[in-house]
Amino acid sequence: MSMSDFPSSGPVLLRQATVPGCLLEGGSGELVVRDLYLAEGKIAAVGSNLAIDAPVVDLDGDMVFPGFVDLHTHLDKGHIWPRASNADGTHLAAVQAVMADRSANWSAEDVAARMEFSLRTAYAHGSVAIRTHLDSLGEQLDISWPVFRRLREEWAGRITLQGVALVQLDAYRTDFVERLADVVADAGGLLGGSGALQPDAPALIRRVFDLAVDRNLDVDLHVDETGDPAAQTLRLIALETIRRGWQGRVTCGHCCNLTVQDPAFAKATVALVAEAGITVVTLPMVNLYLQGRNPGGTPTWRGITMVHELRAAGVRVVIASDNTRDPFYGFGDLDLAEVFREAVRIGHLDLPVGDWPQAITALPADVMRLAAGRLRVGDAANLVLFNARDYSELLSRPQSDRRVIRDGRIIDARVPSYRALDGLFGKDRIRG
Repeated sequence: MSMSDFPSSGPVLLRQATVPGCLLEGGSGELVVRDLYLAEGKIAAVGSNLAIDAPVVDLDGDMVFPGFVDLHTHLDKGHIWPRASNADGTHLAAVQAVMADRSANWSAEDVAARMEFSLRTAYAHGSVAIRTHLDSLGEQLDISWPVFRRLREEWAGRITLQGVALVQLDAYRTDFVERLADVVADAGGLLGGSGALQPDAPALIRRVFDLAVDRNLDVDLHVDETGDPAAQTLRLIALETIRRGWQGRVTCGHCCNLTVQDPAFAKATVALVAEAGITVVTLPMVNLYLQGRNPGGTPTWRGITMVHELRAAGVRVVIASDNTRDPFYGFGDLDLAEVFREAVRIGHLDLPVGDWPQAITALPADVMRLAAGRLRVGDAANLVLFNARDYSELLSRPQSDRRVIRDGRIIDARVPSYRALDGLFGKDRIRG
């Protein structure tokens, strides 16, 4: 892929681009070759052998995706690993490490610096929109939400941000959630929560929906992130969604234990999720890291939800990043190309890959109600160009030589150095 002829201004015709057909208007999952004409910062035309008088860049079959949409992240937790690693790799240890670090370090300055770093990274990798969960319990509500609102404004036009209030579900037993819901509503955010095996889960879920319906808020919950088949939160949420008429406004992340439940029960739950119009987000890299941990032993269960069965039932299934270099996941870079590559391998999303590229583009864009994630005439010309001509080439390498186009122009897509965070941790505070 040669970009030496890419003009610094004006229109450009990208000739012979290989694109997922599922990201074109009326297209299927097969890869197809198309020309893309970019003008005035938008996709002005898509077709075969376009006859347009404009500078030409011949991609020679290299792949083009629209900008990525990351529906489930934790920008406020990102990059605390140097001072808050996970002692044994378990979910419980992650929770404890984050709680301690949050109490000691999460000032507005600290949160802003780490969130800004994460946004710069995601931008360089090609993301155009991100939904982030924000720890919102107690005084953190008044720290992180103002930071989020400021960064959302500063990054407008580069990355569209949505925020979700994250608290443990048991917080919905308290009066605090009234104020929480007010802050979220004022910020145009979503209500969220996490927790499994709560004895009063039905009442807590009803309380979430009470507040959501009263303030006209969408809901995005961490659900059944456990290997215990007794947790049935997803089923309860689906039933409450249907009862409230909140179809299409609820997102559930993780849903790990579907694969270890009784098959008939899991199938019935999947059917309810489809009826409720719930979007399910799978976070394969993080759940691969956390679930099935057996310190000193080999994992035998890897935590990914029933992505194939959910999609076959008509459920919108999205793939997202989740945590980045924090106790819940010691790695990651908010690179949805990496996440997609690993999801294909972990979840057997090949043979064929088909329309799975929608799970990091069009489908999360629909959930966020954005005109993004497709190669559609009239949409912003925000593209990711890969040095690969098919899925075998795309998914076999890290694609660190990709080119990112924003509003029709190639940007400087270099990720920031981790040294930019040294002021938060100190150069000598190195952990494994």
